[in-house]
Amino acid sequence: MFSIKKIAAPIAAALALFAAQSAHAQHGLVDGYSVEAGGGEHVQVLRLSAQKDWNKNWFATSGYHLSGYWDANIAYWRANRWLDLPNNSHNLAVIGLTPVFRWEADNKLGFYADAGIGAALFSDVYRNTHRQLSTAYEFADHVGVGYVFANKWELGARLQHYSNGGIKHPNGGVNLLMVKASYHY
Repeated sequence: MFSIKKIAAPIAAALALFAAQSAHAQHGLVDGYSVEAGGGEHVQVLRLSAQKDWNKNWFATSGYHLSGYWDANIAYWRANRWLDLPNNSHNLAVIGLTPVFRWEADNKLGFYADAGIGAALFSDVYRNTHRQLSTAYEFADHVGVGYVFANKWELGARLQHYSNGGIKHPNGGVNLLMVKASYHY
């Protein structure tokens, strides 16, 4: 069954991190924050993250270049149809770290495309209908597109996939469609 104790500590830690980093944003520790919401087959997800830009300009051409950022995140997963298995809750906390490559304009405004592969740690094993992940450790990969406005706000969408890469079976994988709002300093 669901236990608030399982997710309270990671959520409290993330909120403390966001508060502390907001105070230090002008010192360059964090370059942006984002909130994402979405879901997939019988699951809804709310995700908070902080980003640190790499400030690289690889393959510059026609006013665009390849760069990237680190994305540290925490998420709350709510399942609609949970398998009736012992010791599993309907709610999970997930923490992750993902290096993300981004094709963006040289002024970092306008349209972009990004992709990343990182690691995620679930508060419990995910088992929802026929989608099961047999480990708490999962790989998290995504592809996304979006637009950065002149006021440094960003709106985007991404397809997110979680899988343990075949470390242990079953490994049904979980696919999510997420929408994102971000602010960059």
